[in-house]
Amino acid sequence: MTDDYAAIALRAERHPRASRRAAAGAIVRAARPRQWVKNALLLGAPAAAGVLGRPEALGRLAVAFVAFCAAGAGGYLLNDVRDAEDDRRHPRKRTRPVASGALSERAALVAGATLLVAALALAASLGWAFLAILVGYVALTATYTLALRDVAVLDLAAVAGCHVARAAAGGIAVGVPLSQWFLIVASFGSLFVVAGKRLGDLADLGDDASAARATLASYSPTYLRHVLTMSSAVTVTAYCLWSLDAPKATLPALSQLSVVPLVLFLLRYALLLDQGRGGAPEELLFTDRVLLALAVAWVALFAGAVYL
Repeated sequence: MTDDYAAIALRAERHPRASRRAAAGAIVRAARPRQWVKNALLLGAPAAAGVLGRPEALGRLAVAFVAFCAAGAGGYLLNDVRDAEDDRRHPRKRTRPVASGALSERAALVAGATLLVAALALAASLGWAFLAILVGYVALTATYTLALRDVAVLDLAAVAGCHVARAAAGGIAVGVPLSQWFLIVASFGSLFVVAGKRLGDLADLGDDASAARATLASYSPTYLRHVLTMSSAVTVTAYCLWSLDAPKATLPALSQLSVVPLVLFLLRYALLLDQGRGGAPEELLFTDRVLLALAVAWVALFAGAVYL
């Protein structure tokens, strides 16, 4: 690995312009653009409240989306510096720019800090409440990186909490109330996804799981499947209760019918997890056609219930 770093440094000295372009590309890759799809959770509360058709709401959500993308990207860059050694032992993560040596740790730190400052500036433009939740999100990701990632169960809760922060932030950005059912669905749906990812990590890493992530030594497939069962049950129950009395639904029959694709989506996702395909949930949605079709069907019914 030292020889690789030396070779990269030598090429940078010989071709500085090409090196700057390569560094910029490495920063973009380290920022994980594919992960930004998670920020679509910002749309959840505004969509349920029926305000997505308002130009002002869309403008504020666009700013909120960019702020969370910048905050997430900055966090990824800083996290990659801390985890560089562990990532080099991981079959997928070893190709990340910092772990592979394509991006220097100093450049990653500067880029990460810059993105976080930009995220906070954008958040402040949306008001103190939105700034507070973004700061809470950044603090939770930092706490996870520095401590909670090594504490079994709390690591699951921390990552799920980051997803819930995104979901709540969308409502705060446009000033719509957050119902108890929405928060329950967001919380336990997030826990379902996070537990599934840990199950995928166990399948991908095998005997090397504990070396790549300390908490994986504490988890067994049986335990994680128990978490999946519990979280999916709560998610479906809460969603059913919402669908039976959706306050903003102009066509209640569609909101009730939307339970079907949601349940099928969770069942399909659980099947893919059981096949060992849950290590990258953001990719799974777009690579499995059945899963994507169920997601589109759910969105169509949900939108129809609120906006028709």
